[in-house]
Amino acid sequence: MRIAMLSVHSSPLARLGGKEAGGMNVYVRELSREFGRRGILVDIFTRAQERHAPSIIQIDRGVRLIHVRAGPPAPYDKNHLLDYLPEFVGRVRCFADGEDLHYDVIHSHYWISGEAALALRRSWGAPIVHMFHTLGAMKNRVARGAGEHETRQRVAIEGRILREADAIVAATPLDRAQMVWHYSGDATKIRVVPAGVDLRRFQPRDLSAAREALDLPLPPHRVVLLVARIEPLKGIDALIEASALLLQRRPEWRGALTTLIVGGDSEEDRGYWNAEQRRLDTIRQQLGVSDVVRFVGAQTQDRLPLYYAAADVVTMPSHYESFGMAALEALACGRPVIATNAGGPAFIVEDGVSGLLTPPANPAMLANHLERLLQNDEERAAMGAAARERALRFGWEHVACDILSVYRDLLRQRSVRVWAG
Repeated sequence: MRIAMLSVHSSPLARLGGKEAGGMNVYVRELSREFGRRGILVDIFTRAQERHAPSIIQIDRGVRLIHVRAGPPAPYDKNHLLDYLPEFVGRVRCFADGEDLHYDVIHSHYWISGEAALALRRSWGAPIVHMFHTLGAMKNRVARGAGEHETRQRVAIEGRILREADAIVAATPLDRAQMVWHYSGDATKIRVVPAGVDLRRFQPRDLSAAREALDLPLPPHRVVLLVARIEPLKGIDALIEASALLLQRRPEWRGALTTLIVGGDSEEDRGYWNAEQRRLDTIRQQLGVSDVVRFVGAQTQDRLPLYYAAADVVTMPSHYESFGMAALEALACGRPVIATNAGGPAFIVEDGVSGLLTPPANPAMLANHLERLLQNDEERAAMGAAARERALRFGWEHVACDILSVYRDLLRQRSVRVWAG
């Protein structure tokens, strides 16, 4: 079996925590690698964002990343990438023709890739499996200002993909329900398959050793962690406000509490901060917690486990998450997670067992939960052990089996139709 994996706007090898690099990048890379281990050939097509990017990178056995030159060789506004999508699709076709390749399935990720998949199916005839990762309609529902709204064009394209793709993968039952509710999606062709986690890379480690490696204060100093792109949707302002509330309630924790934000750019790279990171900096200054809340910048997948291991508690106060990959990684590292109940994390985190759930945009509740866990070593340790047990259900081998079942069902249905015809 050979799979064409489409991730048009963002490379699975991009540095995580950047503007367009997050859980989806991990999903595409790790799912593809798991397929490769099973002898399935995967070509991942992504738009080249550097002039000298190699045309082909061998990621793993049987897995190649293909850089497609379409549009300017630089990061580009995803909403304007549609202008270059015909060029992208044409070059993908040329690549396949040049190597005389036949793809059994097109698996597209995010709405831009879904649009490309529809065009490629007209040439290749291969069935489309699509995963949205986030929904424009849901992002608009929680947007707090015009600048956070997704375009009508995106929402319209998502509706078309739901109607025309052969199968849709939803990360959670709630994700599936939102597709049906907001887009009138056909529930019969939406399969629920959760995202996965690399249980070898993300596993419990010694907290003190991790802090020494990161030059962080040793216990009893308390460390709270958030791993996310720097954008309003992630609710980072609520974490900053909660940190300030904690110090009001527990003034003795001043100098003994650090809130680390992994994502965006570090304190040393302020010139690269986006508007949201500058806004968050203003908030922490106004609240007097600039010495507590620290931006450490985006980190590589190899370094991320150290940050999870160094934390007492990991937070995810997002306004909307279709799944919440960082929450799952934290659980795998044996750390309790305080996460929003708005979306995917409510499916991953067992409230009161492996972590705690909180409504979005509620700094007081977040502060309550943080205070509860940070002052109770026994409960925190018990939740950490339960967190690892919970994560064991989400290994990539299980996810790959479920996705392969989707592929095979489609190919079987297609064979039956051809035979019947």
